[in-house]
Amino acid sequence: MIRKEDALAYHGSERPGKIEVRPTTACLTPREMRLAYLPGASYPAREIADDGAAAFRYTARGNLVAVVSNGTAVPGLGDVGPLAAKPMGEGMAVLLKRLADLDVFDLEVAARSAQELAETIVRLEPTFGAINLKDIRAPEGLELYDLLLERLHIPVLHENLHGTAVVAAAALINALDLVDKRIDAVRVVLCGAGTVGTGCARLLLQLGIPSDALWVYDAHGAVRTDRADLYPFQRALARDDAPPSLAEALRGADVFVGASAANVVTPEMVRAMARYPIVLALATPDPEIDYEAARASRHDVLVATALDQNPNAVVDLLSVPYVLRGALDVHATRITPGMLLAAARSLAELAREDVPEEVERAYGRGRFAFGPEYLLPKPIDPRVLERESLAVARQAEIDGVATRTLEPESYRDSLAVRLGPGRDILRGLILRARQAKFRVALSEGSNETILRASRLLLDEGIASPILVGNEAEIRDAIDRLRLDLGGVPVVDPARSPRFPDYVEAYWAMRRRRGVMRASAERRLRARSAFAAMMVASGDADMMVAGVGTHYAESLRSIFEVIGMAPGIRRIAGHYLVLLPKRVLVLADCAVNVDPAPVDLAEIALLAARAARAVGLEPKVAMLSFSNFGSVDHPSTLKVREATEIVRARASELVVDGEMQILTALDGAFRREYFPWSALDGDANVLVFPNLEAGNLALQMLQSLGAATVVGPSLMGTRLPAQLLQYGVTAEDVVNLVAIGIVQR
Repeated sequence: MIRKEDALAYHGSERPGKIEVRPTTACLTPREMRLAYLPGASYPAREIADDGAAAFRYTARGNLVAVVSNGTAVPGLGDVGPLAAKPMGEGMAVLLKRLADLDVFDLEVAARSAQELAETIVRLEPTFGAINLKDIRAPEGLELYDLLLERLHIPVLHENLHGTAVVAAAALINALDLVDKRIDAVRVVLCGAGTVGTGCARLLLQLGIPSDALWVYDAHGAVRTDRADLYPFQRALARDDAPPSLAEALRGADVFVGASAANVVTPEMVRAMARYPIVLALATPDPEIDYEAARASRHDVLVATALDQNPNAVVDLLSVPYVLRGALDVHATRITPGMLLAAARSLAELAREDVPEEVERAYGRGRFAFGPEYLLPKPIDPRVLERESLAVARQAEIDGVATRTLEPESYRDSLAVRLGPGRDILRGLILRARQAKFRVALSEGSNETILRASRLLLDEGIASPILVGNEAEIRDAIDRLRLDLGGVPVVDPARSPRFPDYVEAYWAMRRRRGVMRASAERRLRARSAFAAMMVASGDADMMVAGVGTHYAESLRSIFEVIGMAPGIRRIAGHYLVLLPKRVLVLADCAVNVDPAPVDLAEIALLAARAARAVGLEPKVAMLSFSNFGSVDHPSTLKVREATEIVRARASELVVDGEMQILTALDGAFRREYFPWSALDGDANVLVFPNLEAGNLALQMLQSLGAATVVGPSLMGTRLPAQLLQYGVTAEDVVNLVAIGIVQR
C-alpha cells in the first residue's frame, strides 16, 4: 500500500524529483572541458554534418528516448495538464533506465491538439533515438501517433496503445496452446474501445484473429457502423453482426479481453462462454472480473489480469522497455507490427522454459511451470531483457527498418551484462522475505525511524513488527507521527507477563558467567536484551536493535542471548553493496577488529554463504595491500594463511588471495599481470584483513554516493538477529530485515 505522505516524501527529497543528468565522460581538467565543448565538440559535429548516422557514434542520441505527454489522460487523474503529468514522466524515465538502461528526457508539452503536438515532436527529432507517447487522451493520442509515423524517421511507441497489447498477445498465444485452440478458429469479445483496447484489437488481428471473429464493445454497447459517436479508429473495428450487449456476445465466445472498467463481467457471463474459455480482464486498478471470482466460476477457465499480485500479470513493464531497447539498438526507423508480435512471441516462448531458481525463490511459491497459472514470465526474470530485445531487433532487420546489423550472440551477451546483476536483487529479497511471515522484535519501539519502518514492513507484507519499549512512549510517538499501526503488538519489558520467565532463562544461560539473579533482572530491563530473549524463547523470529542505543551494547545482548551457531567461532557482519554494474558482499566491516587467520577464513566462508542466499555464485577475494606474496608482512601473511584455510575447508569454492582490490575487481588487469589467478571472473565477495580496512572502504562507497548499501547483516548467529547503525532510514531498516530473513 502506497500512502500519500510516503509518496510525497519520496518525490520531495533533498533533491526534488526522481532523475538527474550526469556526464558519462570525464570533464574536470581544462583539457577535458575543451574536449567536451570547444574546440573538441566541433570535430564530431563536422563528422555528423557529413554523415547523419555518425550521431549514433559520437552522441547519446542512440540511447535517448523522449517520453512525451500533454497530461490529458494521466492514470487515476484524467485531464490535469502537462505540469501535473511530470511525476509520471519522471517515473517512466526511472523505470526505463532501471529495466533497460535507456536514458530519458520527459517532455510535458502544453499543447492539446494532435497537430500541435506533432509539430513540436517533429522539430525535436534530431535530439532523440525514439519517442514514447503516454497519457494522451483519445482520439488525439491516436491521431498524433499516425501523424508521427508519417513524418518521423525514428521509432515511435505509444505506451497505452502498444504496451498492454504486446503482453496480452503473449498470454493469449500460450493460453490458446494450452486449450488446443487455433488462433484463426476462435471468437474474441473485446470490451473497451479506447487506446488500450484499440491497441489490443489491432495486435490480435495481426496475430491472426479473423476480423469477423472479433466483436468490440464500449460503455454504449457494441461498436457497430450505425453508431454516430465513433471515432475513425473505432470504426475500423466496427462489426454490424455483433450482438447488442456484452452478455449476449460472451455466449459461446472463446476469449474475453477487457480494457474497460471494473465488474462489467459476471461469473454467469464466464459460465456462458465456450469450453476452456480464456479471460483477460485487464482493467486497472480493478479488473472486469476479479481473478478468484473468474476462477471459481468454472473449472476450465484460464484467467489473467493486470494486477501483479495475481498469476499471469499482464503488465506494461514486460514490453515497453524491451521493445524500445531492441528498436534503438538496431537504429530502427520505426516500430512495426511485426516487431510488436516478435516481442509477444518471445515472452510466450520464455514462459515455456524452465524458470531460473532465483525467480522461484523470490516468489516462494514452489516450482513455476508453464500452465494455467504461468502463462507469462515474471517481471523480475533477468532473461526478459535479453530475449525480448533481441527478438525485436532481429525482426526490425527482417522488416527492413533496421539501419544497423547486430550479431545475435554478441548482442545477447551485451544485454546480459548491460544492467548488472543488482537490478532485481532487492526486489527479489523482498519477495522471498514475504513468504517467511517472520515476527520481528524491534527493540527501539518508540524511535521514529523504527515506527516508520514498521509501517513499511506491514505495507509491503515483509514481516510482522513487534514494538519493544515503554508502551506510553510508543503510543505517544505513534500518535505524534500520525501512523496507522493498529494491531501491531507493543511489548513493554517492565509490564510483560513473560518477564519472569525471561529472567529465569537468562540467569540459567549466564549464571556460570558471574551473573546473579538480581543482575539478570536488571539486565533484562534493557530493551535489546529483552528482544533477544523474545527470539530465544520463540516469541519472535528475529530481533533488530541498535538504532537508538550504542552499537556495542546491542551487540553484547546478541552475544549473550542469541549466541553463535553450532560450529561457528565468531559472529561477523557483512554488507550487501549494489553498484550500477555489479553486486558485492563486503566482510567483515562491522564486528571483528583484527581477526586471526582461522577467524578470517570463517568470515570468508560465512560471506560466501550469504552471497549464495541472495542469488550470487560466490567468487571470493581475500584482500590485502599486496598481491600474491609481493610483500612479507604480518598482515599479508595472515591473509595468505586464511586463504589456504578456506581452500582446505571448501575446495569447491572459488577463492584467491592475498590480492589488492584492483586485482580482485578488474579482469583485464588481473589477466595481464596475474593470468594464473584462481578467480575465473571478477570477485563478488571481498574479505578485508581487518575492521579498519573494511569499514573505511565501505564508508568511502557510501559517502561518494556510488552504491546502495544494505547492512550490516550479522552472520553466524544461532538465531536471526540484526543490528542498526546511526543514521539509518526506515527503508534501510526494511532492507536489512528482508536480507536477514532470506539469509536466516
